[in-house]
Amino acid sequence: MTGGILYYGDNLDVLRKYIKTESIDLIYLDPPFNSKKDYNIIFREPSGQPSRSQIHAFEDSWKWDRKAQETFEYLLDTNNVPADVSRNIKAMVDFVGRDSLGAYLVMMTIRLIEMKRVLKSTGSIFLHCNPTASHYLKIIMDTIFGLGNFTNEIIWFHPDTPGRPDRYFPRKHDTILWYVKNEDYWTFNDSEIRVPILDASKVRYRTFRVLGGRKYIGGKSAEMGKIPEDVWQIPAVKQNSAEALGYPTQKPLALLERIIKAASNKGDTVLDPFCGCGTAIHAAQKLERNWIGIDITHLAINLVKNRLFDAFGIVPDIVGEPKDIEGARQLALQDRYQFQWWVDTLIGAKPFKDERKKGADRGIDGVIYSPVKETGKVYRGIVQVKSGHVDVKHIRDLIGTVEREKADYGIYITLEEPTKPMIKEAVEAGHFKGASGQDIPKIQILTVEQLLNGIWPIYPVGSGNLKVTETMDAGNSSTRTSILDFGGK
Repeated sequence: MTGGILYYGDNLDVLRKYIKTESIDLIYLDPPFNSKKDYNIIFREPSGQPSRSQIHAFEDSWKWDRKAQETFEYLLDTNNVPADVSRNIKAMVDFVGRDSLGAYLVMMTIRLIEMKRVLKSTGSIFLHCNPTASHYLKIIMDTIFGLGNFTNEIIWFHPDTPGRPDRYFPRKHDTILWYVKNEDYWTFNDSEIRVPILDASKVRYRTFRVLGGRKYIGGKSAEMGKIPEDVWQIPAVKQNSAEALGYPTQKPLALLERIIKAASNKGDTVLDPFCGCGTAIHAAQKLERNWIGIDITHLAINLVKNRLFDAFGIVPDIVGEPKDIEGARQLALQDRYQFQWWVDTLIGAKPFKDERKKGADRGIDGVIYSPVKETGKVYRGIVQVKSGHVDVKHIRDLIGTVEREKADYGIYITLEEPTKPMIKEAVEAGHFKGASGQDIPKIQILTVEQLLNGIWPIYPVGSGNLKVTETMDAGNSSTRTSILDFGGK
């Protein structure tokens, strides 16, 4: 039985704390490329149309700050890292400067050192990058893994992606750098990834094989197909495709399946330290590999969680998410946006627009859609999340937001205990009829502690948009595992 584990947190910390030396068979990483762009997750409405709710997924830029400087100094100390790595990163930073690119290269170097440590002697690493940084990353990989362990520079050609510039040639490819840990032996399953030979090429291919003295003779090699060249034309994931999850840098499943089939075997362990929406994790599970995924945002972790549940019906273990009220308070102190998104996932809400953009959220932290199949009606709930001081004015504001948005109900989630005036205001807001004719409170107040103890909101349609491993009881007070449905498919 294969499966895996997801880690929420900085992958450097997770690698050092949790991943054992020489325990990984294959690493695939698709790190941010320092493109200096902001990327948003695009959710979908129940109709399948893109939603106005677009959440800031990650900022693809780096800064030379105190952390970058400290990491750079660590890398220069040859007691910590090999001397050639120290010399290399110093020369690169001296050349590019102590700016965003320098910070990016420092960040990648320290992590690639850890990835080499956890990789088995027979393992491979595939680093996915684009032309903005691939040349620098190749030098870093040469230094850490060794010149002789470079295996291929794979070009992923995706001509169907948008963009037709008139001042330069269209940029339609990414680079995937393949290195092995041991230049004498590594896993390569050529029979798993062969592709058909065009009829027009079969005669030439057959002749080449015979004249070359290869082990395949006659037409045998042509029938088996050929190993793909190092330029792969695989369609990118389009926003309207069935595979699309709304994640900005999502890679196609076919791309990851080819890599995993080629460079690992069933039962091996695949690591993706920048797992994003989880394409490598999905492919590994599908191909009967074990896997480890790491990401620094709750949005990504829950996209992967939901993706695995939809595709395979499995609920992965997650390390790093709050398990108790103290953990929740700590997350709120560290990053209130991550806290907010984590709470949204607990109750099955889609995070709403990014609060970091002034005026973007309009008093809405999340939205819950509950469709009724028989009638086509969709109940809509508004969610507000508070990690600090609570006040009866918050409930009055939520009531106003529900009315303004023409929503059916509102849910207020708080770290602190609600006051009596807050509870009174919520009760006086009244009820509405759910799908089965039941009375549902117009405004519901729950604490984070209640959610962690299995006390859920009351939804107008069964469990609402919350997928559960078993049906909730009538009071919605269940401790069973829940999975967020982003509605991305």
